[in-house]
Amino acid sequence: MNLKGCIGVFAVSVALGVGGFFALNPSPSAAATLTPEQRAALQTQYDQLQQEIAQYQKVIDDTKAKEKSLQGDVTTLNATIAKAQTEIKQRTVQINQLSDQINQKTQTITSLEDRLAQGQDALAKLLRQKQQTESSSLVEVALSSGSVSDFFDSVDQIDQLDQSLQQHFDELRGVKTETEQQKAQLAAQQSAQQDARYSAQLLQKQVTQTKQQKVQLLTETKGQESEYNQVLAQKQQQAAAIRAQLFNLRDTQGISFGSALQYATVAGNATGVRPALILAILSQESDLGNNIGSCYITSLVTGDGVSKINGAAYEKVMKAPRDTDPFETLMDAVGRQWATAPVSCPLGRTYSTSRGYGGAMGPSQFIPSTWVLFEPRITAALGTSGTPDPFDPQAAIAATALYLKDLGAAAGGYTAERNAACKYYSGRSCDSRSPVNYTYGNSVIAKAETFQNNIDFLNNL
Repeated sequence: MNLKGCIGVFAVSVALGVGGFFALNPSPSAAATLTPEQRAALQTQYDQLQQEIAQYQKVIDDTKAKEKSLQGDVTTLNATIAKAQTEIKQRTVQINQLSDQINQKTQTITSLEDRLAQGQDALAKLLRQKQQTESSSLVEVALSSGSVSDFFDSVDQIDQLDQSLQQHFDELRGVKTETEQQKAQLAAQQSAQQDARYSAQLLQKQVTQTKQQKVQLLTETKGQESEYNQVLAQKQQQAAAIRAQLFNLRDTQGISFGSALQYATVAGNATGVRPALILAILSQESDLGNNIGSCYITSLVTGDGVSKINGAAYEKVMKAPRDTDPFETLMDAVGRQWATAPVSCPLGRTYSTSRGYGGAMGPSQFIPSTWVLFEPRITAALGTSGTPDPFDPQAAIAATALYLKDLGAAAGGYTAERNAACKYYSGRSCDSRSPVNYTYGNSVIAKAETFQNNIDFLNNL
């Protein structure tokens, strides 16, 4: 979709406890605020589980460093299962800790909102008093006073009323600011809890799959080392097939998955964005590209164009001169003809302000004016010089990674990655009230999980 025009511009509902493995491990402490002793016990348990995870990881690393063997593979699988099971326990502890923090934060917010409501009532009362006081002139106050002393007492009361109003203003501002901060912290804790639940769900899948791999390995080899080499050869053939499979990219020729993974790994190292997510976004954009079609620009002056599929005319495919000028310069720099370089079509042949423009280029679907802004960062990420080509897979993958980083994907975790995907599509976080946006983010996360499984398989050979 062409929605990267402004910078900054699976449905895994993780319903744990509803038929999921968390239903087997209910925690009564999660329903109420914990005592300090309970919090300390949870933290101790969390730290102990972290030590166990590190030990299992050491077994995996040590075994992989040795020559491949049946016993080595079985040892690695056992350690992988044990590590994942321990991580599930750790996620459960983490979820309980977060539940306690969420309960505390909710109570704090409720208390602050009560203070805010009471303060607003008191402020309204003071304002009414001030209005009544100011409706009388000082001359009237002086004439109605029995003595000079009474007059100055009345003036002092007005000054005190002004001071009280200022104090209430200051207090309410402080309470409002604190309430907003507490709500922001609550939202972060709720996101962290959702991330932990999703992570635990993936770990449970990993346990199931790894157990199946172990059974299959022992069945195929009959527990004999001599049969192991044949199984290893089959795995290597499977890995070669994964690397060779075509990775489709929008408005450009497909490349092998091995090349795509290599480019995504380089981009991931430069940005901190998970390679599987980068590939998932590009795969999603390619699927959308097959449905929406593309256009050619016919006039750099007006930005008009035609469909490259049937030649139908489109008004203002690209915004002129904001995008047509850099488009011409960019195509000249990378050795392409602007008239035959495909760009995205707008959603409708007749221009209107509500329809907007198309004009996005290549796999990453950046409009020309945005691509120009990203050029220095793309070349820095790739360690190259010159003008990056938006139709080049490596440059497009780097651009996608950089944009995802700007959208918060480098933070990692289900919530950050899913929201980054939704923002990549529409500029907004995922919201179930926006079905298209919501569906896009869920689809990207599902694709990322599949890509991650393939990446893990290749890395574990």
